[in-house]
Amino acid sequence: MSARRRRESRRVSDPARSLDLWFEAVEIRNEWQGHALRAAPADREAAERAITTLYALAGRPKPRFDWTGAPSAAAPLVPPSVNAYSHNGFVPLESELANLLCSLRGRLDEHIPQDPDPWWRSHEPPPDPIAELRQGGDLVTLLHRGIRNVLAPQLEGLTRRIRQDLPGVLGIHWYGQHEAAWIAHYDVFRRALGVEYSPEDSAQLELWATLARTCGWWWPREDVCVLAERPSAIRVEPVPGTAYDEFRLHGRAIEFPDGSAHYAWHGTPVPDWVVEAPAVDRIIAERNVEVRRCAIEHIGWGAFIEGAGMELVSQSPDPGNPGSVLRLYDLPAEFWSVQTRLLLAVNGSLERDGTRRRYGLFVPSHFDHPLDAAGWTYGLTGAQYARLQRRT
Repeated sequence: MSARRRRESRRVSDPARSLDLWFEAVEIRNEWQGHALRAAPADREAAERAITTLYALAGRPKPRFDWTGAPSAAAPLVPPSVNAYSHNGFVPLESELANLLCSLRGRLDEHIPQDPDPWWRSHEPPPDPIAELRQGGDLVTLLHRGIRNVLAPQLEGLTRRIRQDLPGVLGIHWYGQHEAAWIAHYDVFRRALGVEYSPEDSAQLELWATLARTCGWWWPREDVCVLAERPSAIRVEPVPGTAYDEFRLHGRAIEFPDGSAHYAWHGTPVPDWVVEAPAVDRIIAERNVEVRRCAIEHIGWGAFIEGAGMELVSQSPDPGNPGSVLRLYDLPAEFWSVQTRLLLAVNGSLERDGTRRRYGLFVPSHFDHPLDAAGWTYGLTGAQYARLQRRT
């Protein structure tokens, strides 16, 4: 049987059977999500064995292993990455490993039924996977979009938060437990749909899976491999209104054994003071709009307005957002370097949890009526804004 026919034979047409397989796939996805969020000491022996085998596949001897308490502590220990071919054709170890992994994933893909939609279409998962399958939706499409395409953005949010505090670029490396998204993808097709990979490819996939189960980030170089411990704590919250067990970082979100920590506010990366010690003077001095928004959310708009000494100039029902009120505040000159006012509005669109977020917009100080200020933010006059039926 050809590879294409083997892939097509894995498709499931019975909705009831599709649902059973989907629930099994979700269990596997959640298993890998658990590995990605695990906060426990690394299994150093298992991780070093797996890496030693990968080195051997790349034609290299066992390296020296140097462990650190966090990715941020790896910089002094990691030799520079040589991400290119030298004149004599020598391929750096880290590039060899990248090539091995790329080739492995290509071979594994040959055994997996492909997403039937063209690549240029949206690859977002459907909002209700259960209803999708009950209505005869394609299980393979859902497995492609509801496993890796769900896990990967969440883990990218986690790794991005750690990368933001890394001291410079450390070259080619891998994320250990945070590689779980692509590993879960191949594991789901193997365990739920019964896809069979070659013994050699299965063994190599298991090496990467072992690293995702046992350690944090790692930097392979010719004679040494630097590895970071897993976090000692990871704090997340469920994303409201999602059907795929999605999470986001919140609070003192990631802690490492060396005492370093990374912070987030409902998924948005923030400096530590936003979580630990939000204060009006710090909020006023903050230039980043998103950081400022998060800090205000933490202390509450009421406390911020009172603490900043703002005075209400006027208020009016919001014609573009029925049931909401626009409020225009004067800002004390001693706190602000330019003359400006604050328009406090309510988002016209619902959040995923069904609520509407309040937000503040700085507007020129010559506006005395909130409708004029609101219209200005849309490039309209106050009279034009007053005729809006709905805004987003």
